[in-house]
Amino acid sequence: MRLLLVSANTEKINMPVLPLGLACVAEAVRNAGHEVILVDLMDQQNVRTVLKDAVHGFQPEIIGISVRNIDDQCMEKPEFLLDPVKNIVADCRSFSDAPIVLGGAGYSIFPESALAYLGADMGIQGEGEIAFNVLLERLDWKADLSGIPGLYLPYRGIQGKVSLTKYLNECPLPLPGVQEWTSLSSPNEEIWLPFQTRRGCPLNCSYCAKHGGAVSAAISWRRS
Repeated sequence: MRLLLVSANTEKINMPVLPLGLACVAEAVRNAGHEVILVDLMDQQNVRTVLKDAVHGFQPEIIGISVRNIDDQCMEKPEFLLDPVKNIVADCRSFSDAPIVLGGAGYSIFPESALAYLGADMGIQGEGEIAFNVLLERLDWKADLSGIPGLYLPYRGIQGKVSLTKYLNECPLPLPGVQEWTSLSSPNEEIWLPFQTRRGCPLNCSYCAKHGGAVSAAISWRRS
């Protein structure tokens, strides 16, 4: 299948962040035999045009959109960050009839509410490398979607218990290639390279976002 994966994050509140999680998913589905294009919207000036060119040029059968943040976590003047993602979903919908699948750390915090607000066709809460491949196989065979880990469908809720990995070596992450980093535009640009120390948390505390995604650190690197 042809998959267009979109990193919807454009925020640089602390630092510009490379879409490591989505790149791992891209490599996982590519290793399963699918054709994949990853579009990183971080430094794109005209998001709608970039999406239009990608959709019309690639003609994807599935569109995956990664949602990194719900808000900026600023108590004094909070900024809601899902409205730009809603526009991205609407743009993709206007360019293609392909099903739209949500994922990412931000989506995983409020999967049912975010799915309804953003108007996508389905979403995967938690780790996507395995669950997304299962979803693609079922969609390709037009099979029943029940039981897929972390999959949410509109008005039908979760279809399968969220899969949690206690040790990263139990779920080896495919190493994404440098071709995934489409936002690297300047040879002198300072890049923050993320790396994961653990994935999520099963406690699901209402005040904490860490159950939705990975706990990560980053190092700064400047190309020369």
